[in-house]
Amino acid sequence: MKSAEEIKQEILKLTEQYYQLVHNKSGEKFVGGKTAIPYAGRYFDEKELQSLIESSLEFWLTAGRFAKRFETEFAEYLGVRHCLLTNSGSSANLLAISALTSPKLGERQLKPGDEVISVACAFPTTVNPIIQNGLIPVFLDVNIGTYNVRADKIKEALSEKTRAIFLAHTLGNPFELNKIAKIAQEHNLWLIEDNCDALGSRYNGQYTGTFGHLATFSFYPAHHITMGEGGAIVTNDNVLKKIVCSFRDWGRDCWCDPGQDNTCKKRFKMQVGKLPFGYDHKYTYSHIGYNLKITDMQAAIGVEQLKKLPYFISARKKNWGLLYSGLEKYRNFFDLPMAAPNSDPSWFGFILTIKENAPFTKIDIVDYLESNKIATRMLFSGNILCHPNFNEIPHRVYGNLDNTNMVMKNTFWIGVYPGIDETRINYILNVFEKFMESV
Repeated sequence: MKSAEEIKQEILKLTEQYYQLVHNKSGEKFVGGKTAIPYAGRYFDEKELQSLIESSLEFWLTAGRFAKRFETEFAEYLGVRHCLLTNSGSSANLLAISALTSPKLGERQLKPGDEVISVACAFPTTVNPIIQNGLIPVFLDVNIGTYNVRADKIKEALSEKTRAIFLAHTLGNPFELNKIAKIAQEHNLWLIEDNCDALGSRYNGQYTGTFGHLATFSFYPAHHITMGEGGAIVTNDNVLKKIVCSFRDWGRDCWCDPGQDNTCKKRFKMQVGKLPFGYDHKYTYSHIGYNLKITDMQAAIGVEQLKKLPYFISARKKNWGLLYSGLEKYRNFFDLPMAAPNSDPSWFGFILTIKENAPFTKIDIVDYLESNKIATRMLFSGNILCHPNFNEIPHRVYGNLDNTNMVMKNTFWIGVYPGIDETRINYILNVFEKFMESV
């Protein structure tokens, strides 16, 4: 009779064969105009599938050894103390802002009515947690080219109510961290980096996501690595780590990992709130939290994806560079993307803004690209204040949003993910050339 380990190895071997038969697309022929070129997508091999199956066979289901391994290895990769996994990048953003409302932070606790510096040209779940926590977003304009906040306007935008800065590194392009981190330090503001689109980007040689008090990541299939759904928060602050963990895990005061008890050795020896002395610490709640944990099966995929991250980053950079070289000749009609000074982006996409004097519109070229099977995307919300319900939110705008509105009208982007090879890049450039000849 075979042992459980022998059966498992047979299953994993069959899983590799299944991947080769069903999921391995490397031998498929690309046909321009018929084969779709997505803006992003999953990029994996048999290792992710085997890791997923192995975790499934263990049937732990909630966060377990794979989650702990990923958190440890991800923190080591970035060079930070703590990584906490959650079920999405959007949840990571919610947890980051919610954590700063904790009474455990004393005078630095964010309270309803406090202001948070951000941009209106954003993905909604960068803005939503500000609103959901009763805080006031203060919207600044962005720069065309980098599509990041106008850092020179932040200091002017501060008020006596400003308590935090929450910004994303747009499409992998770092915002001006030297200026913004200095402003945050000088004015005792929290700095949160939305690094969901920028895993592997560097600023002054240091990974983005390691400058702020908190940073967030997404592992949705469109992002640099994937778990299907999934996200993470990283921090170097021990207090913030415990607070984030509490908000993620029902708001409980206990910090034991799932399946563990009495890590503090004082489980029945505490007095918390108005509870009787010795009330079980595992059932003591200090925040109005959520259940936003990840499953071990998702983390198992991430463990293998993380090994491929250096290749993913280099492939994205290569594709971005090829597109730039091929499209540079059209700079009379497009504002080409530019890396922020002192940065080395791990690009999420290749972004273009159509100039006002161009003989075509965004709809013209986007429709042409899509009809030729090249996927396009807008720069997220364009101007979030123009979307249903968002124009009614409490907010403040500093200065004007002229560039933001320009982005909404004239900006789009295409993919650079590792699934796009040089054959596809050449096809994309050929389609652009045909379009430009027709206008």
